[in-house]
Amino acid sequence: MPRLLWYWLPVVICAACMWTLSTDPFSSGHTGSVIIPVLHRLLPSATPDTLEEIHHLIRKSAHVTEYFIFSLLLFRALRGPRRGWTLRWAILALAIAAVWGALDETHQIFVPSRGPSVVDVMIDTSGAALAQSVVWLCLRRGTPTATAITPRPS
Repeated sequence: MPRLLWYWLPVVICAACMWTLSTDPFSSGHTGSVIIPVLHRLLPSATPDTLEEIHHLIRKSAHVTEYFIFSLLLFRALRGPRRGWTLRWAILALAIAAVWGALDETHQIFVPSRGPSVVDVMIDTSGAALAQSVVWLCLRRGTPTATAITPRPS
């Protein structure tokens, strides 16, 4: 049981954080009231439209980042104590991330300030696919970065 928790608890925590980020307090209107004033301070000559566009890009970048991390954690959990890389682990991690992205967007149907977006699911899945590509490259080359996703020593 502790080994199962070691691998899957980070996945569950990450999924819960992503679920929380898809609630009303993290809607575009709420994050804009924080991010846009900061952007305005950093870019005082930017137009309101430019600031809105940057805010939009920050939010979409967050989708890529969170699903990149989620996909790495899924790969780690699916692989467990084994070493190396298999296409099966990568595809399964990608599929789970894509399904979670679709469920998350479905959840947003019930949040008044949010709404579902197929584009967001595609962005989420792209972030997860990017992570699996990075895992494959790192493990294939044996780079030091690969140590972050290697199994826990027994």
